[in-house]
Amino acid sequence: MATIRLGDIAPDFTAETTQGTIHFHEWLGDGWGLLFSHPADFTPVCTTELGRTAALKGEFDKRGVKAIALSVDPIESHFDWLKDIEETQHVTMNFPIIADPDRKVAELYDMIHPNASEKFTVRTVFVIGPDKKVKMTLTYPASTGRNFLEILRVIDSLQLTANYSVATPAEWKNGEDVVIAPAIKDEDIPAKFPKGHKRIKYYLRMTPQPNL
Repeated sequence: MATIRLGDIAPDFTAETTQGTIHFHEWLGDGWGLLFSHPADFTPVCTTELGRTAALKGEFDKRGVKAIALSVDPIESHFDWLKDIEETQHVTMNFPIIADPDRKVAELYDMIHPNASEKFTVRTVFVIGPDKKVKMTLTYPASTGRNFLEILRVIDSLQLTANYSVATPAEWKNGEDVVIAPAIKDEDIPAKFPKGHKRIKYYLRMTPQPNL
């Protein structure tokens, strides 16, 4: 089983979901995608995670990101679980959950880590760009719920750095200063970054976020 690495094309697949059958690349279209797996239906941490993702739909929409979840349980189980999610998390489920009882998608994306569990998927996250390439992966143990604000923060960084010659420093948040890429020469900075910059070291130069 191949490990999916950053820059790889996200494997395409056809699957049944709570919003009908999808062909993954076609479903993604020209936008960004968030694919994340859940160990099983009717599990407490997953219930909170799916509710949180539904509540943040407006934030994902602003960034042009489609969310889609996966669990290795069958579609009938998913539909029953949706009722619990909506009831307990006070949301309307507004994105699809993939039914993967034969584990085809889970194995395609290396979501089952046998030393952790031979049956259930770990909490894997893939952010996929408009070019269908994997831009970010995160893997959490089954016992730890994900931080979806961190996922949004990474998406903000990915979308910014895809369009400008910058990187984002530790704990950066949208609106804060960014790092000028080392490949940019000092003499070229004023033209590329007219908002100004601060030279801390020859390799560490900061500038206001260029797209604001």
